[in-house]
Amino acid sequence: MLKISIDATPLTSQPSGIGLYVYNLINSLDSLQKNENFELRVVRQTRLKNWLQFKLNEPNFRSLNTPIHTLPIPVSITNILSKIPNPILPYYEGCFGLSDIVHGTDYFVYPCAKSINFMTICDLTFIKYPYFASQIVKTYTNRIKQCLKWTDAIITISETSKQDIIQYLNIKPEKIFVTPLASRYNSDYFEQKNILNLLGQQVIYDFSKPYLLFVSTIEPRKNINTIITAFNILKQQHKIEHHLIMIGKKGWIYEPIFAAIASSPWKDEIHHLDYLSDELVALFYSKADVFVYPSHYEGFGLPVLEAMTLGAPVVSSNTSSIPEVAGDAAILIDPEDPMQLAESILKVISDRQLRKDLIARGKARAKLFSWERTAKATLNAYRTII
Repeated sequence: MLKISIDATPLTSQPSGIGLYVYNLINSLDSLQKNENFELRVVRQTRLKNWLQFKLNEPNFRSLNTPIHTLPIPVSITNILSKIPNPILPYYEGCFGLSDIVHGTDYFVYPCAKSINFMTICDLTFIKYPYFASQIVKTYTNRIKQCLKWTDAIITISETSKQDIIQYLNIKPEKIFVTPLASRYNSDYFEQKNILNLLGQQVIYDFSKPYLLFVSTIEPRKNINTIITAFNILKQQHKIEHHLIMIGKKGWIYEPIFAAIASSPWKDEIHHLDYLSDELVALFYSKADVFVYPSHYEGFGLPVLEAMTLGAPVVSSNTSSIPEVAGDAAILIDPEDPMQLAESILKVISDRQLRKDLIARGKARAKLFSWERTAKATLNAYRTII
């Protein structure tokens, strides 16, 4: 029986991005164990701060049939130890249970000599566009290059990212496997109307006021300043009644974004709601007149898929992986052109039939992606290499 160990370290109490990927991948793999005849093992490490405070809590997986093992050494120390030969590394292999496959899910994989080592690389923003990356993320390049010495295969999340990995890391195509992501929601997420009403009471926003929506981390790569510029154009030239809502944690170099909000004549109609629960984010998706996502670069662009799943018409970038995900179910624009973005938003809010068509196409497109398919594609990658 194939034995697989997967690293759950990226999963935090407020998962987003890679955390959502790891959570859904592990849960989906777990549900496949019996029918697909493999054994799953989940291993994690804690952050140095939590380790020093003896906080070794496990991530909250729902109904997982697989035990979760916490390695007693924090992530930062492991990163140092992995760079040099030392007597501790064989101990890690014991913690992983001498698995056939060890899968590092966040730009790192443990150097287990007796296993086939997989490493997930979601995108190469920090190499292609270093001015969009945080100081921590910029360190990923050296970490990846070190891990490539013992990595047997790479998992990535789009064909676009695969081509970047081939070009920038000089990896052979046959060693890279694409496993597209999926929405954390499904199309019938809100089956009961009273759930919507109850959720609506938990947020301070008058849903009778129409709004444009953005969901993601507040950082330069997401091109939020262009959204604000387009919003100002729509307010000034077309007197739209919409507000602009941005949901997401502050990431890095976000000061210019909030400065742009503060200088907008319509700043009182621009709202930043920070991190919200999955249920509340879904509520805002489902009631948005337009979901706006003119990101400069995406490894996948999961918010685009989530918006489509929950019935929000999408206006997004025509760059990187977004056309690959959106297909013909969104209006795609040049992210460097705020006027084009404004005009596309105006089309959606002014043309009822266009909006209806985009919603229908978006829901159909979203059904092509599921976490079960992601898990099966990942399992197929394991078996191809083994």
